[in-house]
Amino acid sequence: MDISVIVPYHGEKTYLKDCLDSLREQSFKDFEVILVVSEADIPEDLVDIYQTDINLKCLSCEKSGVAAARNKGMSAAEGTYVTFVDCDDYLDVRCLQRLHELCVADCCDLMFGKIENTWYKRSIYLDNAESAPDESGDGGSDEENGGDDEQGRQFLFFIEAGDSEEVIRQKRAEAANRYLITRRKSMQNITALGILFKREFLTDNGITFDETLKYYSDWPFLCRALDLAEKCDGDKEAVYLKRTHNDPIHSPSLIQDIGKKDFEYRMEAYERSRDSIEGKSPYTRAYMDNKLIQYFASDVAPEIRKNEDKTWRKKRMPVIREYISAMDAKVIKGAGMYRRRLSSALIANDVKKLCRLSRNKNLYNWAARIIKGPKRLKIIKEFMYRHVYSAKPLMEDVVLFESFFGKSYSDSPKYIFEKLNQMYPGKYRCVWIIDKKTRLPYPAKQIKRFSFAYFKYLARSKYIVFNSRQPKTFIKRKGNVFLQTWHGTPLKKLVFDMEEVVSASPMYKKTFYIQSRSWDYLVAANAFSEEVFTRAFVYDKPMLKFGYPRNDILHADNKESIAADIRKRLGIPEGKKVILYAPTWRDDEYYESGKYKFDLKLDLKYMKEKLSDEYVVILRTHYFIADNIDVTGLSDFVFNLSKYDDIAELYLISDILITDYSSVFFDYANLKRPMLFFTYDLDKYRDVLRGFYIDMERELPGPLLFTTKEIVDAILDIRTVNGRYAEIYDKFYERFCGWEDGHASENCIKTVFK
Repeated sequence: MDISVIVPYHGEKTYLKDCLDSLREQSFKDFEVILVVSEADIPEDLVDIYQTDINLKCLSCEKSGVAAARNKGMSAAEGTYVTFVDCDDYLDVRCLQRLHELCVADCCDLMFGKIENTWYKRSIYLDNAESAPDESGDGGSDEENGGDDEQGRQFLFFIEAGDSEEVIRQKRAEAANRYLITRRKSMQNITALGILFKREFLTDNGITFDETLKYYSDWPFLCRALDLAEKCDGDKEAVYLKRTHNDPIHSPSLIQDIGKKDFEYRMEAYERSRDSIEGKSPYTRAYMDNKLIQYFASDVAPEIRKNEDKTWRKKRMPVIREYISAMDAKVIKGAGMYRRRLSSALIANDVKKLCRLSRNKNLYNWAARIIKGPKRLKIIKEFMYRHVYSAKPLMEDVVLFESFFGKSYSDSPKYIFEKLNQMYPGKYRCVWIIDKKTRLPYPAKQIKRFSFAYFKYLARSKYIVFNSRQPKTFIKRKGNVFLQTWHGTPLKKLVFDMEEVVSASPMYKKTFYIQSRSWDYLVAANAFSEEVFTRAFVYDKPMLKFGYPRNDILHADNKESIAADIRKRLGIPEGKKVILYAPTWRDDEYYESGKYKFDLKLDLKYMKEKLSDEYVVILRTHYFIADNIDVTGLSDFVFNLSKYDDIAELYLISDILITDYSSVFFDYANLKRPMLFFTYDLDKYRDVLRGFYIDMERELPGPLLFTTKEIVDAILDIRTVNGRYAEIYDKFYERFCGWEDGHASENCIKTVFK
């Protein structure tokens, strides 16, 4: 048995399958997998599946923690070499083979590979890797790479002609220390993962994981191994995939779960690391000390500057001061001018100087971003928002409105704005974030999104009424009141109900969680939405259960006269009925973040041929969609109103709705008019992309149709379709429209503005 792969398992069954799949598909086969289970049940169903393909055995660990599990695995290991894989990570198919071949060839005590971070499960990662262009090239000439194929795989150093074996060994040792300690992005990323260790080397030197450390037990283990290793090397083609959990709220990784005592955990682990180093290597202690100075400068000093409480200045500052004071002066001197001066202020216990240096560095960083950065104006605006506008008092009578990221005057913010002016004329100063000059029925200042005025009012408005998320830069201030109306009853899975985030940022769930902490009120259209929002948004503040303000117009006493005015303004021919086609966007069809494609599948020419005597068609695509749909030659039959602000007004003038997976049908149902569902890609959309909350085949108040001909046939026989779905429609209406009564705006205002 050449390699023992030790996998601690704490119940992350969702991730374990990817881990075991990657081990089963390794090009190298002479290894055993030791699954060490603690604080969880042995996943016997998975064990049964994989035992036929890989040498897999399970051990129970009475003690908790990763350190204890790894030590338990090492005590049972039979391989000449051992390596550690977290159960939520996976390996490149050649990882073990590369590490083993080179470790044996060079007689190394340890051979490290390259760690790549990913947010995605293995299938998505592999799909992305296959579709990515090949940028490997030939890697330069042999001479540039050190003169041989071996050198081409090395990290951070070059073998020169005439180097002795001892010089080469020293270069490799320094490269290993530099790469595994200094070059890690932060102290947090110092890890024993992605490294193949000679088992005899570990046992002979008593190198084990410190089980008293809940976090960062890798540090002393790795430091001792690097310090004592006679020979070590690295191979950048041995890739370990470190998976970051995209749900750090419900399913955090160990690092994501540390919490507020991270400083204490780091200091304890640093002390154990320092004490584990015997000084055989001239690099390990120096590099670890340098890493602590980096952490102090980037993380600790700003906290000391910003927090005058006892925690940072009286408790934590003396701890890190003691460690840095004990360092070799050469390490501090070589840390760079800013870090050196900051460390000197710390050692002298000069809090004022430390804070001044940190503040100046912060201002210098802002200035550098402004001067050197490609997005200077954006950075200046962010600086003004954080350091100028947010320092001024709130404007108590100002209400800031935004709908769909400033794209339109529409949706629930529109109806709250109008009702607020009717109920309290002149009491509030209203500001609308809107990118195009718009005629408004009441006085309001109009500003463009991400302008200087935008950041000013975002920082200083007492009341904020949005229907989508606020920007990441938003800072919730004391006294600020945030009304989040949201923008639809959910059909597609939302945020924490989504297993995998494909098209959005991998930080989507964490970012959404942070943003939703700023909301003081959230509007729900029905009991179903209330339940979903509470769970999917992890929302625990007041829910306004009045229906959607945007649907008030659908219950207005004069809605027929409103509809007649809209038809006349839009030029809808007299006597023609209106078909509204309002599809949603597809998660996997986009040009770039926030710009989605849409491929129109309806054959409009065929529809015109069959329906134009009685109907016209209005197209209304989702506001995310970037495409302009070509309706050349169909102007007398098709009205492309995708940029029309208020879709509720289009509902009023429509006799039939055609949609797919858009939440528009929940709102349109308030009118009790016919709906058809053009779901040509149902299987893909439901099973691959996002999934649905309701059973579309069983619960929708209209037929699922897959071709233009089926759509046309249904329209021509719409009375029969209505009769077939009448009972389902009644149940649907009761479930999703039962709270709507035309007074949602009024009730929201009474609650929020008091």
